[in-house]
Amino acid sequence: MADFEALDAFLDDHLDLPVQGRDGQTRIYRIADPSAEDGIRIERITTLAARLAAGGEAPDTPVLDDDEERDLYRMCLGDAYDDLLADVSWGRFKHVALTAMFWVTTDRETAAQFWQTGHLGKANRAARRAQQKHGTSASAGESTTRSPASTSGTRAGSRRRGSRGRSRA
Repeated sequence: MADFEALDAFLDDHLDLPVQGRDGQTRIYRIADPSAEDGIRIERITTLAARLAAGGEAPDTPVLDDDEERDLYRMCLGDAYDDLLADVSWGRFKHVALTAMFWVTTDRETAAQFWQTGHLGKANRAARRAQQKHGTSASAGESTTRSPASTSGTRAGSRRRGSRGRSRA
């Protein structure tokens, strides 16, 4: 029979995030682990958004209206929501909220990666591609991959001449 450690031996109950306020002072904001009910709601909302992003098509209507977006941030930030809203700029508020969301939906390491870089690595590639496709990338120079030349009059599945399974030396 397997023995199990107590859950608190390896689960994080909170994140402590240092954030500079509009007054120039850096404060530590403690983001508590949400309730099970809020955690389920956060998972459901983010799973829907990830599916839309992975599809590469922009939805016809916003995934969340303003009230739903505020509710998502409030669920992710818990008791720190009101203090952050009053103390910090929008960009910092959103960064803290998204960091908390990644912590809730994935793990501490993913949240830390987002906190440090503002984006996720391979796990978020589909979402970044969808943003770039629709011109909503945060950075215009983010992608250095050139667009393919016109394929007008060619078939997508056609082979290149001279490379039919032979390797070139």
